Amino acid sequence: MLRFAFRNLFHKKAYFLASVGGMALALMLILSLDAIVNGIQAKITTYIDHSGADIFVSQPGVRNMHMASSTLPLTVLDQVRGVVGVESVTPIRYLGNIIAAGDDRYPAYVIGLPKDAQAGGPWQITQGVAIPKDGEIIIDRGIADAIGIGLGDSVRILSKEFRIAGLSEGTDTFINSVVFISFDDFAQLRGNTEAISFVLVKVKAGESPTAVADLIRTNVGDVNVQLRAEFATQERRVVGDMSTDIVTIMNLIGFLIGLAVMALTIYIATFARRREYGLLKALGVRSSFLYRVVLTQTLISVVIGLVLALLFTLLMSAIVSLLDVKLTLQVSPASLLKVSTVSLLIAGLAAVLPVKQIAQLEPAAVFRGA
Repeated sequence: MLRFAFRNLFHKKAYFLASVGGMALALMLILSLDAIVNGIQAKITTYIDHSGADIFVSQPGVRNMHMASSTLPLTVLDQVRGVVGVESVTPIRYLGNIIAAGDDRYPAYVIGLPKDAQAGGPWQITQGVAIPKDGEIIIDRGIADAIGIGLGDSVRILSKEFRIAGLSEGTDTFINSVVFISFDDFAQLRGNTEAISFVLVKVKAGESPTAVADLIRTNVGDVNVQLRAEFATQERRVVGDMSTDIVTIMNLIGFLIGLAVMALTIYIATFARRREYGLLKALGVRSSFLYRVVLTQTLISVVIGLVLALLFTLLMSAIVSLLDVKLTLQVSPASLLKVSTVSLLIAGLAAVLPVKQIAQLEPAAVFRGA
């Protein structure tokens, strides 16, 4: 049966190439849109994911950063530092605001970073310093290139001018970028030197972040404590509810269109071989054999189409990463599993329908109408 399925599938190369090519394009559409959504979601939490912190401590009720305000007293630092299993604590001051350079305006997460920061700073510096001094700022290289500025130039946050002392890489997100100024400059901007926004905690090697987080909740009162993954999940949920609904809807529409194209391709490819199946039926082949042959051919076609679609999508992802754009394509195992499972089900159904019609024919009718 398997030999016959292969022989029949590759016998008419034009039909085979058309069906596999159509499926590959349809599946590439689905995988690409999924990869765009995954890339957007990953970009949303790029600062949290690269912060280097195992635990985030914030004001009670504050579970994310986007459009949120957290205020903690400085005394929290010593309390958290004294918890068993804590290696280091880094206070940051945080504000969502606009950086201005001439007539250009860009939304940004403004991070006030202490001089001895163990976490929360830029994770990749392409030029300049990694920790800003008073009067200095580190901004994303892509934003700097878009504006046409570089090291030594000035930008403005609120009413204060800052000199660009460093350019970071990968600190742009789907909705804004991340910039870094000194801890003291931030306090002067906000007029509050006695408060911080978040405490970023690094756990000692061998210690469980979950266990240390539980100890912080027990020993430090009136704070909210989250593991980095929990904090990132909350951030994605909030930003997703506010900003990415339209992208999700477009992804769903593309998914349905891709499945429809693939189903139509499989249906036409199977229907084009109706003479072969009808002849087999007339020669006394059981209907169950026909179904097995068709499903085997469909499986082979879908697998080949899926492999080609994945290769095309990965190639597209690599090309996009070389371009100076804020878009990132990220193919996830979950997305690949979803697309594979649904594609096989839809393709199998589309292939079985024309065979079902042939299987119900009488042998004499096949010879008369073949």
